[in-house]
Amino acid sequence: AIVGSLERFIGILIEEHAGALPTWLAPVQVAVLNITDSQADYCREIAEKLRKSLPNQELRVITDLRNEKITYKIREHSMQKLPYILVAGDKEKAAGAVAVRARGNRDLGVMSLDAFVQTIADDIAHKSVG
Repeated sequence: AIVGSLERFIGILIEEHAGALPTWLAPVQVAVLNITDSQADYCREIAEKLRKSLPNQELRVITDLRNEKITYKIREHSMQKLPYILVAGDKEKAAGAVAVRARGNRDLGVMSLDAFVQTIADDIAHKSVG
């Protein structure tokens, strides 16, 4: 009976948020995408830094290093309603930065990794829903 109650609660939670769970609750919080194969190592490095960036918890990060068009990858991860998508191209790699997209096709622009960590840490700390 307890498991059934938990299943109903999770079903209601997913239905209430239409699958777009808040950042602090999302199973995957950040997806890191490369534009070409030359940024694959940089994307892996970003993902590893993000996993270790918050002192009290580990961010849930995935990398998408497939040889697909970037627009296809962005659309695919947007459809999964991930809170944040980070894109790394040659310009971002040279600057040590990432291009950040938030849920709802909001382009937050290019920012340093430290600035993004602060953004997501604030989002998680305030338990914001959007």
